[in-house]
Amino acid sequence: MTEDLQDAIEERDIRAAAQWLAEHAPHEIADELTRLRAVDSALAWRLLPKGRALEVFEELDATQQQELLGGMRDHQFAELVENMDPDDRARLLGEAPAGFVQKVLAGLSPRERRMTAELLGYPADSIGRVMSPEIISVHDTTTVGQALTRLRARAEHAETIDLLAVVDASRAYRGTVSLKQLVLADPEQAVIDIADDDHPIGHVDDRAEDSARLLQEYNLTGLVILDLEDRVVGILTVDDALEIIEQADSEDFARQSGSLPSAGHYFSSSVWRLAGLRVVWLFVLILAAGLTVSVMQLFEDTLEAVTALALFIPLLVGTGGNVGAQAATAAVRALALGEVRPSDVVRVAWREARVGLLLGLGLGVVALGIGSIVVDFPVATVVGISVIGICTWAATVGAVMPLLARAIRIDPAVISAPLVTTLVDATGLLIYFLVAAAVLGL
Repeated sequence: MTEDLQDAIEERDIRAAAQWLAEHAPHEIADELTRLRAVDSALAWRLLPKGRALEVFEELDATQQQELLGGMRDHQFAELVENMDPDDRARLLGEAPAGFVQKVLAGLSPRERRMTAELLGYPADSIGRVMSPEIISVHDTTTVGQALTRLRARAEHAETIDLLAVVDASRAYRGTVSLKQLVLADPEQAVIDIADDDHPIGHVDDRAEDSARLLQEYNLTGLVILDLEDRVVGILTVDDALEIIEQADSEDFARQSGSLPSAGHYFSSSVWRLAGLRVVWLFVLILAAGLTVSVMQLFEDTLEAVTALALFIPLLVGTGGNVGAQAATAAVRALALGEVRPSDVVRVAWREARVGLLLGLGLGVVALGIGSIVVDFPVATVVGISVIGICTWAATVGAVMPLLARAIRIDPAVISAPLVTTLVDATGLLIYFLVAAAVLGL
């Protein structure tokens, strides 16, 4: 077995490369193609059998797909995009330049073009954009036997056969029926009699992430999607839901680390692009850090009077920032999972204030002990009390800010840990110097 596709391609050992491609799963091949140079990736791609090439192509991110398509002849290009699932094609085109979109749509058959155009007509972050329109539906007057016959006839072009939608004469939703239910039911029985009308559903204008998490929460294999008139128009399957959740989590991780989210594989992004994604938030954070400088300048006389106070600024700043970051991360996660809502802001603030107080009491004792060893007891007392106040404040602010962001329709992850940390740094120093002034009589 060939251990490394890259070595085989670089040595132009075609037989070894073909063997490696034959022995690995599509997602593994897609990952390796992304790691290769563009010319080497194109060579490896040409070694894939036609059917397997499509499987690998659908595992690639949109950027890599565009690069591969750009190097293909027109007939190869048209054949590949024609055979893609409509939802995968819409995902590709949603991130592509207008000229590329027009080229793809022009090369599609009328049926595929119509389905793709319909999906692209929905908002970019809606479930309508990423659902599959290839859902099998049956009329409510259909018998179980007739439904099974229809399923066999449509199975090849359906996104899934595990879940069927039951509709009336106007295609309005009446319920869902699973393949297991059909197999076990009496063939002469009407499907409406076994249909589940309480099965969770989604609407085309719902947020894609919300629909995906709904499917995950209820442990469903599929979520039927309706239009604004409650007509069945598509389905979200569990594999697509997992991709949506993965992308949403990746975006949240990026924002929580103080960076703009990057669409695509790490190795498919240039150094300039990676720097550009990160520099925006760094500019914001360095400006916000100016608050810390302002606080230091405001209490310059206090520092001159008791220089020992300066020794503990890194300890206090670091502790407050860490507590705030923990609370912010917990709040963003709870919001994403639907465990809390913006209306819970008071309950969350009260809860986190108590958590911060408990943390502050524990850490304050440690800080008091450290301070007593390094400096005199009065200054150590200032440090201990400040830790308690800073931890309580940091936990409260860190948890509340994401909820307020959601309330004004800002992505909670934008209120990232670095931003919370920077804010807590400045306000924490304010608490520190005010405590010092009160305890030391400055």
